[in-house]
Parts: sequence; structure tokens; C-alpha cells
Amino acid sequence: MVSLHQKILIITAPSGAGKTSITHHLMKTFPKLAFSVSATTRESRENENEGVDYYFMNIETFKQKIQQHEFAEWEMVYEGKYYGTLKSELKRIWAFDKVPVLDIDVKGAIHVQQQYPENTLSIFVEPPSVDELKIRLQARGTETEDTLRARVNKAAYEISFKDQFDEVIVNAELEVACAQASKLVADFLAS
Repeated sequence: MVSLHQKILIITAPSGAGKTSITHHLMKTFPKLAFSVSATTRESRENENEGVDYYFMNIETFKQKIQQHEFAEWEMVYEGKYYGTLKSELKRIWAFDKVPVLDIDVKGAIHVQQQYPENTLSIFVEPPSVDELKIRLQARGTETEDTLRARVNKAAYEISFKDQFDEVIVNAELEVACAQASKLVADFLAS
């Protein structure tokens, strides 16, 4: 049995597949989980707070942390926009005897799994179809035609990596997907 302070839960999915909704459900359901705050070089949005939603930093600082091997994973997710998981963030959560929950992109999730193969549960949230994903992204009302096309193309590419994760949940109905995720996480925490 691996102690809780060494475990990591990864939730990954293409944008719009429901990863954040499932993550919120798991956070409410399991007190042993703690959200791992990612670092990013993108600008903060109006309702986002430093150290709660993200650790916001400029590109120079981010690149310096890459050079100093301070990230468990990092990616340039979109042109000029870096995201990453700081090793110090994992240690901060483990210090509270909790399990970090990483809500991260697909490539970053693969990197974390490679670094922590013994104590990680990775869940890939798959949309029912790429067409359904496009409908969900359009419904958000936050995408231009170009960004929508880019996100849909990226999603189709990311889905091709789903077999590299421990579990795949198809999110056709959010309640069902949340129940499936809860069972997987309950078993993981008990192992």
C-alpha cells in the first residue's frame, strides 16, 4: 500500500469534455483530495485569483523554473501560453497528508505518469464524439471560429492518446461520468 502523501490523481481530457466538472465533483466528494494549482504564463481572467486558480507568472520566470527543474510537467499548450505543475505544489499538498488532483492537459498528464508511475491514477475524460465536443465548446460562447477550429482539431489529436491512461470515462451524461470517476477514486484512495 502506497501512503496517501505519495499518491497523485490526474484528470485529463480535451477542452470541453467535462474534466473540470468531474474534478469539482471529486473534490466535493473526497476530503482527502486537494486541487493542485497549476502555473501559467497566460493573463489572469477577471474572476481568477493568484494561488487559487493559477500561479500567474511571466514567460521569463516560467522558463527560469524550467531550467531549474522545478516542474513535474510543463507544456506550451497554446502558442506562447505555458502551463505546468510545480513540484513544490505537489510537496505542499502532500505536507497536508492529502492527494493532489492534477486537472491538466493530455501531454502534461503523460509526463506526470512517467515520473510517478507507482502512485498515480490517471483518468482520461472522453467526449461522446468530436461533434458533441464542438457543440459544447460553441455553447460556452467564448470561442471565435478560429479558436473553435483549433480546439476541435487539438481534441481529435488528444483523443488518440486515451489508451495511455489508466482509465477512460466517456462523458455522455455528467452524472454517470461523475459516478464512474467516484468509484475509481474511492478504490484508488483505499489501495
